[in-house]
Amino acid sequence: MARTAKKAPPAKNAFEELSRRGPHDVLHGDLALVGLPGIVCTPRSGLGLPAIAFGHGWLQPPRRYLGLLRHLASWGFVVAAPATQRGALASHRMFATDLRTALDVCVGVRLGEGEISVDEKKLGVAGHAMGGGCAVLAAAEDERIRAVATMAAAETHPSAFEAAAQVKVPGLHIAAGNDLLAPAVSNAEPISQAWGGPVQLRDIPKASHLGFTEGRHWTQLVLHGKSEYATQRSTKALLTAYFLSTLAGDRRGEALLATDLKGTRIDQDHTRGELTAA
Repeated sequence: MARTAKKAPPAKNAFEELSRRGPHDVLHGDLALVGLPGIVCTPRSGLGLPAIAFGHGWLQPPRRYLGLLRHLASWGFVVAAPATQRGALASHRMFATDLRTALDVCVGVRLGEGEISVDEKKLGVAGHAMGGGCAVLAAAEDERIRAVATMAAAETHPSAFEAAAQVKVPGLHIAAGNDLLAPAVSNAEPISQAWGGPVQLRDIPKASHLGFTEGRHWTQLVLHGKSEYATQRSTKALLTAYFLSTLAGDRRGEALLATDLKGTRIDQDHTRGELTAA
């Protein structure tokens, strides 16, 4: 008797599943050991894994995203977050290059105890604020990159708006509805409007600019917002669903990507195509 394919779970069930820690034990280490300052999180073992380079926001250390990095690793991704360009006069061009270098490290170095390898056909980039804009720059320059995700993306120099038109792979952009530093109307919306491939702009209405970051940091005195559990939980579920679909061929989050949920909604005016088409 032929086995029938399992149907994707409803959006609410997918959210509950993917917002929780995944099935893999997680290791994390220092990218500086291979020549690039930063953090790397991986499953304990696995060959031919997908990898994601993650860009931090302006003035933010990568450790403020450690929960997200570890969450993605628990779902089977190698995640590398460079700790470069952290000064007030950060170079966006150089940070985009560092994101690409992080992917080179993931592909070219046997991580862990030699039990982890990455498939160069399963590479993605993601980032928050400045790091989101730089992820767009990196994707425009590197045809190995198969998927892009941003949170509260900010315009960069050179322009992420212009670079977005050159990106033909799927893009998921999450905007913070209560963002006073990088409001969607002047950042995520133009990026989504110019995007050259399938794209979804999703809004978290109650999120602030720093809601995606974890813990406390001195920049909360000068930047808008603070760490927000609900924002981070929604982001973990959405990014896990998105990268499972686009990089790993795993459909369990498709219903979540296609549906509004409490606390998050799709901006239909800036959404085109199917994100699941990797």
